[in-house]
Amino acid sequence: MSLSVGIVGLPNAGKSTLFNALLGRQVAKAENYPFCTIEPNIGVVEVPDERLPVLAKIEKSQAIIPAVVKFVDIAGLVKGAAQGEGLGNKFLAHIREVDLICYLLRFFTDDNIDRAGSINPEDDLSVLRTELSLKDLETLEKSLTKKPKNDEEILRFQIVNKISSLLERGILPNSYKFGKEEKEVLDNLFLLTAKEEMIVLNVGEKDLVAGSEIFDKFTNLDPVVVCAKTEEELSLLNLEERKEYLAGLGVRQSGLEKLIKQAYQKLGLISFYTAGEKEARAWTVKDGTLAPQAAGVIHSDFEKSFIKAEVANFDDFVKFGGWAKCRTLGKTRFEGQDYQISNDEVVEFRVGKN
Repeated sequence: MSLSVGIVGLPNAGKSTLFNALLGRQVAKAENYPFCTIEPNIGVVEVPDERLPVLAKIEKSQAIIPAVVKFVDIAGLVKGAAQGEGLGNKFLAHIREVDLICYLLRFFTDDNIDRAGSINPEDDLSVLRTELSLKDLETLEKSLTKKPKNDEEILRFQIVNKISSLLERGILPNSYKFGKEEKEVLDNLFLLTAKEEMIVLNVGEKDLVAGSEIFDKFTNLDPVVVCAKTEEELSLLNLEERKEYLAGLGVRQSGLEKLIKQAYQKLGLISFYTAGEKEARAWTVKDGTLAPQAAGVIHSDFEKSFIKAEVANFDDFVKFGGWAKCRTLGKTRFEGQDYQISNDEVVEFRVGKN
């Protein structure tokens, strides 16, 4: 499975600059005027992973294939977007297609770049959430115009009405604990405010160094602090140069690494590995995924013909030098249909013929 993240913010919050940095190349315009992004720019970014080269070296793999994240740079929303202000309706439609909404909030000062929102990231976030809520209320209102005819439709009507009431009170579906039947109805409504979200503060370089103080100031937002301009500069450097650059700033991880890590956490995703002569590869699944379904991520036929999974702990795999020695020393184990794949495991699936 691939993870898709929509970068959403007010105009000139730094979305296109961050997008360019994430892709490591200039694919999106980063101009100083609103609505420079009309069609969403889409790019696939490799997930930084230091384990893969280690696995590849041990198994003498011919290729390294990391997990990927699809980033969608969605044009700037403005107040009134739900009613069609700016290019609102078109932009809101693009948000429906992503797994996770990344609210990028401006927290840098630059007199050369027009500011669309306030100087308060929390106010900007409120504007963005309000526009998504208004669009969802419009969707729910259409569902409530149809008169229910049976018990099933009556129950659905009541649940939709409850969700609508919550939104009118400023309670987003993604922050409310619904019952099983309610959750089923909610999932079928495809609401913008039901999507998981994360908050990214786009700061100046000097504020990036003082990141802990920003966290203290905005603990209620649980933000990822990045400097889009710094990320853009990092994208032009090789791996060793990036490490030196970050060390010079007193920062351990790049914004990309922090952003992807939190995205995985928000969506409950984990990675497992396959390693052999052909390739060393990372695969992304939901936490709690059973072994047959994990095999199906590699190839749909593998789920149907799954027999068992041979599993090794990553640290053991590295310590003892790969599949052959791990097997000899009894450091691998076989798991069946009911086994839940864990994060960072190295797995080889045994499948039958179709």
